[in-house]
Amino acid sequence: MTNISSRTAGLLRASAVGVSLSFALLATPATAQDAGAETSDETIIVTATRRSEALSDVPIAVSAVTGETLEKTGATDVRALGQVAPSLLVSGATSEVNFSARIRGIGTVGENPGLESSVGLFIDGVYRSRTGVGLSELGDIERVEVLRGPQGTLFGRNSTAGLINIVTKGPDLGAFGAKGSVSFGNYDYWRVDGMVNAPLGEKAAVRVDGVWQRRDGFIDNATAGEPDINDRDRWLARGQLLLEPSETVKLRLIADYSERSENCCGGVLLNPVRNLTRGADGFPVASANTLLPVLQALGANHQVPPTGTSFIRTQATTPGVTYRSDTKDWGLSGELSWDLGGASLTSITAYRDYKNAQGQDADFSALDILRRTDLDRRFRLFTQELRLQGEAFDGRLDWLVGGYYANEKLDVDDDIVYGNNYEQFANCLLFASALPTAVLPTNPQCVNVPVVQGTITALSALPVGDPRRASIPLLSALIANPARPGFGSLAAALGQPALAINGTGNRGSTFAQKSRNFAVFTHNSFDIVEDMLTLTIGARYTSERKTLDADANFNNGICPLVVNSPFQSLATLPCVINGTAPDLPRGTAGTKFKDNEWTGTAVLSWKPTPELLVYGSVSKGYKAGGFNLDFSALDRTCNVTFDTACAARLALPANTSGNGRPEASDLQFASEKVDAYEIGVKFDGPGFDLNVAAFFQEYSNYQLNTFNGVNFEVTNIQACKDDLGGADADGSATTGGCAANRLKPGVRSKGVEIEAFIRPARYLSVNMGLTYVDTLYRRNLVGTGGRPLSPVLFQLPGRGVSNAPRYVATAGISWTPPIGSSGMSGLVYFDTRLQSDTNTGSDLDVEKVQDGFAIFNGRIGLYGPDRRWGVELWGQNLFNKRYYQIGADMPLQGGGTFRAVAAPASSGLSGTANQLFVGFPGEPRTYGVTLRGQF
Repeated sequence: MTNISSRTAGLLRASAVGVSLSFALLATPATAQDAGAETSDETIIVTATRRSEALSDVPIAVSAVTGETLEKTGATDVRALGQVAPSLLVSGATSEVNFSARIRGIGTVGENPGLESSVGLFIDGVYRSRTGVGLSELGDIERVEVLRGPQGTLFGRNSTAGLINIVTKGPDLGAFGAKGSVSFGNYDYWRVDGMVNAPLGEKAAVRVDGVWQRRDGFIDNATAGEPDINDRDRWLARGQLLLEPSETVKLRLIADYSERSENCCGGVLLNPVRNLTRGADGFPVASANTLLPVLQALGANHQVPPTGTSFIRTQATTPGVTYRSDTKDWGLSGELSWDLGGASLTSITAYRDYKNAQGQDADFSALDILRRTDLDRRFRLFTQELRLQGEAFDGRLDWLVGGYYANEKLDVDDDIVYGNNYEQFANCLLFASALPTAVLPTNPQCVNVPVVQGTITALSALPVGDPRRASIPLLSALIANPARPGFGSLAAALGQPALAINGTGNRGSTFAQKSRNFAVFTHNSFDIVEDMLTLTIGARYTSERKTLDADANFNNGICPLVVNSPFQSLATLPCVINGTAPDLPRGTAGTKFKDNEWTGTAVLSWKPTPELLVYGSVSKGYKAGGFNLDFSALDRTCNVTFDTACAARLALPANTSGNGRPEASDLQFASEKVDAYEIGVKFDGPGFDLNVAAFFQEYSNYQLNTFNGVNFEVTNIQACKDDLGGADADGSATTGGCAANRLKPGVRSKGVEIEAFIRPARYLSVNMGLTYVDTLYRRNLVGTGGRPLSPVLFQLPGRGVSNAPRYVATAGISWTPPIGSSGMSGLVYFDTRLQSDTNTGSDLDVEKVQDGFAIFNGRIGLYGPDRRWGVELWGQNLFNKRYYQIGADMPLQGGGTFRAVAAPASSGLSGTANQLFVGFPGEPRTYGVTLRGQF
């Protein structure tokens, strides 16, 4: 929604009042950025530029958060960072593996491992392949830095939206120490963590961290005997060795291992649940949903929310089908820092192995339509980063050169199949279109055969030549075997009477992708006027190579049978799982992706006084293209004998989308690029700091991954310099193309970010942040290479990008007073995050808009002398706000959307809608107690 609703405006006013009250009552906001690496005389130190600098001296937009702040707000992984970083949003849907981060409204939609993250994630200097891969427990955190805007000249891996840099606490050479905590809360929540640090002489130390967490699911399962959904059961162990054999050499070795065995992530039915039809005046007319009663009669047991409620935290699942998510993640890394005298060398070598096995009730109901038991994803990644940096010209030039190499092996295999109710369900949909009076949900095949027979008899009595007789062959084929009417009879009519549908599908098809990334980069700052006017120039050259090997293993023979028959127009339902997909051996046409790209940045910063910094920057960013790892994205074969349009498709050149031939090139998408411009001001005063940044970013070949109700479509969004006359917003997949030399960036992001840090009194700090972002698709949109935009995306032109709230405000307060002269101390901490209305669906259906809302967290504590012990009471989402992170079409359960029905009939968009929608809820109110101890 492009304007703030009155409800959101009210929330903004309420938040402003809350911030004001916090000063008087010492009870609201949170330390959103009260940190960096260290604090000295209230100075925030960060290493975002690969140099230790005061945050107020860094001429880039960066938010810094200490581990202490994360502990106060209750953040134990990347997902919760948005509570204290207003420009960051981390969200996801069907699996935590696919969670993605967004900065300034830009990010990669998850659900497809072939897409890399627009927001890079580094943990202890090591790049993680996807944001979701880093969602494991993090243990004891030193700090987190969120860099906003394209990155590439400072960190090993490049990114187009920003970067999250997480640094865990390392070994201490100083003294032996240990600490730990135990937490207990509602939903039977338990969390235990601990650390032991031990010096090994004067030049070495070892540290071991461990975390264990479990919690019951917060989505109630309405199916008897089935577990509740979205639980937690995970643990982490991390060991570190620090060696400092001399004053010039430092080596940090890290080994970590973590496991998760959880039932995540479920989806709930969203309101509105209704039918829409195009009225005489063109405006949609609502009525009772006609699909839901059919689904309920078949046994879906959808948990329908009351009118006026977006959803309830209850879902029914098919007996024996869970959302199991079993993850094993381990890695080794070594960071060498060597002072060579005139320069310093840093080397980071790492290997990571991440494997996730997932099950899923893919229809989100008790009706067994689609299921998977073992979707496996495995990322094996070796990285090597080298940096050499130093000073020249008496310190006027601060230079850095570096190189980066990454070798990744990504393996995916899937086993999604049609469930035991699929044929009955598909027959219901088939006859709802062909002969609605014959739909009989109480029948095992959902078909009233006598009604079909009677209709055939009546049609046969019509005079020869009456156009209504044309449906006789189809209806006859659909009851060719009266004991198995519908698709079973259709198979019999085509000579395959025993052909099964239920239980068939993908029987372990695999993708094996290998990628190699090599880059050299440099980042150099020169004082034009010493300590006042500085010019920074950075550049990067990236070479990307990817190859693909795909092994198709499908046994749903009903799909090719119908495609190659006079009934090929009915192939949609039997081919939901693409049974016509071929193998794509490595080395064949289209299985290789290669790209080389120059990117860089230029920054001019001016420090007229020690307290004030003004800067302006220009940057160019890049994110590699690759392959859509989904066989459903392949063109379906066609047969010229039965498909009149097939000949025209086959006449198209090889490796052309829509040519009726499944080819590896169908899976390719191009690299994403961005041009970014930013101006900023930073003020570091006594008791008050203020950072303001304004930015403008344009994205070319923006990589969009969209669920169309059946499968995922990946396309590159571009705009055309020519007026397409609305052809990008109609129902045709063939109109609205654009010549390659007439393309321009298709996504634009602009806005302002404000961060304020106030220290009104000793032991008291107040932080506030406000982000205004206008991230939208341009008009006259086209897809990859200038192809016409898919009709699924007809709502995109001129509208805001999904999951990009226009306004986000964060606020926080922390009060840590001593208690008399006892040596004891206290803690009062509250924070809040408010975001405006957000369309959570990548296709921008208005039904997927999450109204603006605010989340409040709080913690109060009492600590002994030197914090040897502590007890805390805490709560998250204190007011139990009900919200969902992502909205999507309920798979195969209806079609259409409000804007399609509201469009004129000339658009070619459907004038009716009965689509059901699924939402993936955020966590409810949680509360508990934590006991801490250390020595």
